[in-house]
Amino acid sequence: MKKIGVISDTHIPKAARDLPESVYREFKNVDMILHAGDLVELSVLEKLRSIAPTFAVSGNMDSHEVKAVLPHKDVIEVEGFKIGLIHGYGSASNLINTVSGEFGKVDAIVFGHSHSACSEKIKNKLYFNPGSPTDKIFSACNTLGILEVGAEITGKIIRL
Repeated sequence: MKKIGVISDTHIPKAARDLPESVYREFKNVDMILHAGDLVELSVLEKLRSIAPTFAVSGNMDSHEVKAVLPHKDVIEVEGFKIGLIHGYGSASNLINTVSGEFGKVDAIVFGHSHSACSEKIKNKLYFNPGSPTDKIFSACNTLGILEVGAEITGKIIRL
């Protein structure tokens, strides 16, 4: 069983000076971390990589420096499962439909953009948005996520 920490929309240093201490606490035993964009600064990536191997994509609010280093989308294979990783774009209300057309055959799609957490299985595919640990503009609370990959992929949203 692999445990994956999932985070998005950190918006450092605009929304917060640093990642909240709860991120370090929740991610201390993960096998890897996925960041679904809007880091804003590359220092966030360095901090996450000090916890566990980290895969990340760029988002619409990222600096030119971040966009030059990170892809727009990626597919990460874990225990034989394919996980699509993308930030997302456009209207937050139809985000699952928007991101679903970005990948071929994947078992899960991890995305961000809306700052609103969701974990929804549609036609055997998990759509997982961890929300934001630093910015509650479109949500009642700050969140992050954990994916567990074993016989299947399951997602859990953690309120901070």
